[in-house]
Amino acid sequence: MIEDHADELFRGLLDDLQSNPRTPSYHRINREDLRARIYDVYHHLGGWLSDATEDRIEKLYGELGRRRHAEEIPLSEVVFALTLSKYHLRDFIRTRGLVDSAVELYQEQELQRLVGRFFDRAVYHTVRGYEGALSAPRKIAA
Repeated sequence: MIEDHADELFRGLLDDLQSNPRTPSYHRINREDLRARIYDVYHHLGGWLSDATEDRIEKLYGELGRRRHAEEIPLSEVVFALTLSKYHLRDFIRTRGLVDSAVELYQEQELQRLVGRFFDRAVYHTVRGYEGALSAPRKIAA
């Protein structure tokens, strides 16, 4: 359901990121770059939740942290952007979930747990990547 509605999901988050007063630096990021990143995460979420090894998350989100540092986006905004991603997804699951039985309720709760765990790990590795970029020696132009 999430992967099938990735377009709808990313449009809401993209609009929020580029208008939210807590993410002013995202207002200037190329909309297409943000769209591609958001769409990719939501569209492949099933694979991420069932097969996301720590190494894969570390690689992708560490790079995200380094890229956002290079773009001079404050770390607080980067973390809030990931938090918004999680909130949009959780709201979508909650409002679209058609819970008709105890089993379906359990499945929805389990999905919410997996989503929360994935984003917690993504935030951690993004911050680590950002911090690594902070401590890396700066290249001085001659």
